[in-house]
Amino acid sequence: MRHPLRGGALAGLAALLALALVAIAPRGADASIHEYAGGGFAPRANSFFFHGGSEGLYASDPSSNSSASFIRFDSVVFRRTQESASKHEEMQQKTGLVEAIIVEIQDRDKIGGSYLHTDAICCTPELDKEKSCKVGEVIIRPNPDNPEWPKRIQTFFDGKNEETSMVTQTVSINKTGMYYLYFMFCDPQLKGLKITGRTVWRNPQGYLPGKMAPMMTFYGFMSLAYLALGLLWFIQFVRSWKDILQLHYHITAVIALGMCEMAFWYFEYANFNATGTRPMGITLWAVTFTAVKKTLSRLLLLVVSMGYGVVLPTLGGITSRVAALGVTYFVASEALELVENLGNINDFSGKTRLFLVLPVAILDATFIIWMFSSLSRTLEKLQLRRSMAKLELYRKFTNSLAVSVLISIAWIGYELYFNATDPLSELWRRAWVIPAFWNVLSYALLGIICILWSPSRNPTGFAYSEEAVDGVDEEGLSLVGSAVKGTGDMVNMHAFPEDKRA
Repeated sequence: MRHPLRGGALAGLAALLALALVAIAPRGADASIHEYAGGGFAPRANSFFFHGGSEGLYASDPSSNSSASFIRFDSVVFRRTQESASKHEEMQQKTGLVEAIIVEIQDRDKIGGSYLHTDAICCTPELDKEKSCKVGEVIIRPNPDNPEWPKRIQTFFDGKNEETSMVTQTVSINKTGMYYLYFMFCDPQLKGLKITGRTVWRNPQGYLPGKMAPMMTFYGFMSLAYLALGLLWFIQFVRSWKDILQLHYHITAVIALGMCEMAFWYFEYANFNATGTRPMGITLWAVTFTAVKKTLSRLLLLVVSMGYGVVLPTLGGITSRVAALGVTYFVASEALELVENLGNINDFSGKTRLFLVLPVAILDATFIIWMFSSLSRTLEKLQLRRSMAKLELYRKFTNSLAVSVLISIAWIGYELYFNATDPLSELWRRAWVIPAFWNVLSYALLGIICILWSPSRNPTGFAYSEEAVDGVDEEGLSLVGSAVKGTGDMVNMHAFPEDKRA
């Protein structure tokens, strides 16, 4: 009997996962220190704006020992063109206005003239006559519960000066929310304006952006989880060290990489939280461990699916193809992880983002197709050999892998829904669950493999052996040290007897 997961279904499943992975690809690295290096302003309606950053910030808590939550403007300088400056007199004051607007996302409708039944963002002479706003300024309707918000900070040019600097100041955050910062001007004569400097955003517990802060705790718990799994595996490994198979060393390597990966990410986030910038060295190590672990995890699933050590003593001629796929995946994954965590993918075009994400998605789909096609062949071989114990083992593994793929597809659907219904990150306090899920799923699959292929003092249940004599069961014994099925009536046994083959 052939396994139901074959050709067309596998290709369709893999294509679906590839497309979905591209759609939900991360959009860039977050940072609490936003640097501006000569960025230009984009036109919108009758205004020009520059996006200075956005982060989830928790309100300051005066009753605790934690620091205040704030946004600080450091050395922000605006530079206009020489042509724009020359249109004014030397002694003239306020010859150009640039405004920094800080708005909590719930108050976004208070920016612009929508409440005045106009599409204008900047005040016009007509609206000025109605005393609704001041000409040349961004229209802001104060929040009745907090008249100082949305926050407006004005900076003026004087005379023919080509540069002006914002006063260094700190804006305290007293309400939890997703905050957006925009630098805006209304005067068309300032077209070509550039901005340099930086802003520093801080939460009460540190510099980690609000949606990233829970991940530090998560990585701490995952480090302990991998440590616990490693201790249990090590104990079983030592107890059965004389009968260890090559596959057990591969599993040990993946567990060790998982511990290192989670520990490095925890320390990377802790350092980021303390300084406001990502530590290049630790981040590079964390990214590399992630790429290596992802690669070896997929290779482990693939060689297990092929029946390595169970149906096949070696991978034989396909070793080079498996190695080539692993190396290619590592390079693609490492490149994507580096850009996401050490660069800012938002600065790149959509084509560049697709160029980085698509190879990883295609390679993941390739792994899935190869795994399930290999599992199908492995199950067929075990059925033909009447290796009932091994067949039961692989059926459990196949079911676990299939369930994980179905869960992955369901979660990808949830991610697509989450991103589509929350374009402005209003649900930022729940966003950490999205990346955390994939770490938990990877850990669960590794745990299942550890249970199914647990080291045993008598590993005959899943070790490779020559084909059985016709009509005689190859093993007639248990897979993980428990009851096994014998030949004929499949009588349960509770020991590992000597091999009954002729």
